[in-house]
Formats: sequence, structure tokens, C-alpha cells
Amino acid sequence: MGHHVFGAVTEIADNGDLITDITPEQLAAAPRDESVRIVCDGHETFGLFPPDHGQPPFTLVAVLAETLRLCIVSDSAKMMLGVQPGVEVCVEWP
Repeated sequence: MGHHVFGAVTEIADNGDLITDITPEQLAAAPRDESVRIVCDGHETFGLFPPDHGQPPFTLVAVLAETLRLCIVSDSAKMMLGVQPGVEVCVEWP
């Protein structure tokens, strides 16, 4: 049986990143590879990345900093995905 952490988008950053209430402590046991799946409002991405991830533009990335953020590199996740605060976020891994 896999592991799951549930949270929600709590706010939208000025740059359009989706800020969640999921903390690094909640994800301490999660691997840092593509076996981690993050789902938000039907959108999904794989892997947990540091803030200095270097992923290509227009990629949906889950960034683990003070809390988990969902970002579209070089764009606004809010504008591209249409997600509002209160939407559930699920992080799961084997």
C-alpha cells in the first residue's frame, strides 16, 4: 500500500505559484524521484524538486521549500491551471 499526504492550496503567490499547506516534515519519507506523484485539480506532476531545480520553461513542478508549491516554470500556475485556494492537493508514493 502506498503513502498519501493530503493538503490544499492555501494562497496564490504574486508570481502565480500555488502555495499549499503541505510541509517538508509531512514529506520527509517521500523519495525525491519520479515515483512521487502530485495531483491538484486534475493536473499532475512527478517528483519533488528544490527551489533551484533548473527544469525547462512551462513545466509543472512541485517545489519543496517552506511548504510545497506548485509552479509552472517561467509562467503563472494560477493562470495556466485555473486553480484557486481551497483546492485539494494529494502527494502519493509507493
